[in-house]
Amino acid sequence: MYTVEDLAQTLSQYLPYDQVAKVKRAYYYAEQAHDGQRRKSGEPYVTHPLAVAEILSELRMDCDGLTAALLHDVIEDTGISREALTEQFGEGVAGLVDGVSKLTHLEFNSQIEKQAHNFQKMAMAMADDIRVILVKLADRLHNMRTLDAMPAHKKRRIARETLDIYAPIANRLGMYNVRVDLESLAFQAYYPMRARMLQRAIHKKYGQQRIKDTQKLEDHIRAELAADYIEASISVREKHIYSIYQKMDKKRRSLAEIMDVMGVRIVTDRHDSCYRILGVIHALFKPIEGRFKDYIAVPKSNGYQSLHTTVLGSNGIPMEVQIRTEEMDLVANNGIAAHWAYKVSGTSSMPSNHDRATKWVKSLLEIQQKARNPVEFVDNVKSDLFPDEVYVFTPNGQIIELPSGATPVDFAYGVHTEIGNTCISCRINRRLAPLSTQLESGQTVEIITAKNAQPNVAWLSFAITGKARTNIRHYLKDKQRENAISIGNRLLTRSLNAFKTNIDELTTEQIDQVLANHQLTSLDDLLESIGKGRHVGYLVARELFPNYDEETLITPKSFKVNGSEGMLISYAKCCAPIPGDPIVGSVQVDKGIVIHHTNCPNVQDHLSNPERFIRMAWGKEIEEELNISLIVTYINERGAVANIASSISDTDFQVSNLDIIERGRVSRLRLNITISSRVGLADVMRRIKAVRCVEKVTRETIVGR
Repeated sequence: MYTVEDLAQTLSQYLPYDQVAKVKRAYYYAEQAHDGQRRKSGEPYVTHPLAVAEILSELRMDCDGLTAALLHDVIEDTGISREALTEQFGEGVAGLVDGVSKLTHLEFNSQIEKQAHNFQKMAMAMADDIRVILVKLADRLHNMRTLDAMPAHKKRRIARETLDIYAPIANRLGMYNVRVDLESLAFQAYYPMRARMLQRAIHKKYGQQRIKDTQKLEDHIRAELAADYIEASISVREKHIYSIYQKMDKKRRSLAEIMDVMGVRIVTDRHDSCYRILGVIHALFKPIEGRFKDYIAVPKSNGYQSLHTTVLGSNGIPMEVQIRTEEMDLVANNGIAAHWAYKVSGTSSMPSNHDRATKWVKSLLEIQQKARNPVEFVDNVKSDLFPDEVYVFTPNGQIIELPSGATPVDFAYGVHTEIGNTCISCRINRRLAPLSTQLESGQTVEIITAKNAQPNVAWLSFAITGKARTNIRHYLKDKQRENAISIGNRLLTRSLNAFKTNIDELTTEQIDQVLANHQLTSLDDLLESIGKGRHVGYLVARELFPNYDEETLITPKSFKVNGSEGMLISYAKCCAPIPGDPIVGSVQVDKGIVIHHTNCPNVQDHLSNPERFIRMAWGKEIEEELNISLIVTYINERGAVANIASSISDTDFQVSNLDIIERGRVSRLRLNITISSRVGLADVMRRIKAVRCVEKVTRETIVGR
């Protein structure tokens, strides 16, 4: 059984005596605090924090981190306060324990809001001190190792949240060993039958003569390296079972189609030796085209560095070879935890993955500050938790790391928020390309900006990074508020005209009374609410003048549509009004004003309601381009459709779709066309009617839509 003396012996290899003594004192403090408490397995509870400290000692965690690991359940499960811990072990340790305690009861269940809120808490705790999440990961790893004591339904829940949240965080922090252990244990707990069947299949396919073949392969590579005077350690291993399962599941492949089940890791002492070893490996085995990656020159976003190549082994089975230095191997296995190993050894060569992790956590803070709610926050960081990177270059040669599937919009926000907000187009390898193009490693991307440009809501359909999506939503939200206040101002001004006054003439008492009635804090909030349709301008005006004589009210003027109102003025699809049509506005909650044709069947029953429908008119200078549908009835003869389409081909109007909706001797087709005025519509309809085979052209209205 593992004891505190075993822990102290491990710690004495890298920590000074006084710090080891502090860790031992924390153990005895925890033992006394948890006296009488037992785990589900029946063991004394203190065995759990001791095991967590053991895991962190293997990662060379510092003194305060180990002390916090031993005390991480003291605040939550005993009567000891944070103040008492501060007095005994200092503010640093107490802060870490408090941070871990706040994460103790995270339950990632089916309640999306709760799951999102809890994950947000975890991200904020990481921002305060990243050691909090390291203690939590070690805590989760020991819980997974002792999961058999739990009931079946709890096993599945804990395993699922481990796969969804904790393993991806360990991966993002570069902690390969912890991630592999978490994934393997969770996979076996969540899919026990699949795990057993896959393990049997792997053993059947690769298990026979495996030990003998492995030793032979190691000896062969070692001899070739020695002939070139290269010193290196060599290990041959299978990929862990969950990694194989993921490849089979995502790519819909059988075990036989998975290329790199076997792997060789070669660790050497010098940077340049890695490339010499690569040459030896490619001389020994045939490399598979397109399967070489240089993560030394271009490290992964979590700091991982290594050369990867997949070759055909002597038995014809593909195997992945990883080549790295001892320092790279430490960082690859322990990720951000390697930072403390270097710190306590006093080495000046600090791994950059700590800075990368800190940068990532800071980006989480930026996303959290701009997200509207925890659900949006989690949605935006998913791509950052499951990275499969591409590496692209700025025109001056700087490398930008992005998730697989990223587009120039993600790239623009990756460079700088302001570049993303003002981006209008891009060049990929010096050629103009759509902003929705998926980027590939090695491309050079140049973003073209314009001073008055702004994000487009359509970008949300292809931008995938959390930073890009959050900034686009944040900008659009601010812009929507700005538009809503402007429209609300116009609607309230129009309603106040009926009372022979305007907004500037309202008294502070009048405004405060209405704000209090609707629990709003400012006039802008009231105007925004009116602009978004949550409150009606006419009813707000009545509240401002409750004693006004109805008979003396003036009929409000029409609301002018100028085409520059932004996203809170939209056009009904059921009747597709265009400039020149008689129109009426329907005020809808959170949609603003939806404009209908006055004769639209969907508004006829409601026009008598003055609260939600307002008189509207087109502005004189409006040139809004809107889509309408025309129904063309024609005699079905050879070349009829081509003649109809060509009748408007020499105009400025654009046909977006042509769809034959009825075939026969007399056929009908639907033309979707972009029109900016009734004059233009009349011209198009006249041209179509002039085609010899056309019998009738009508504008389509979708009844009841």
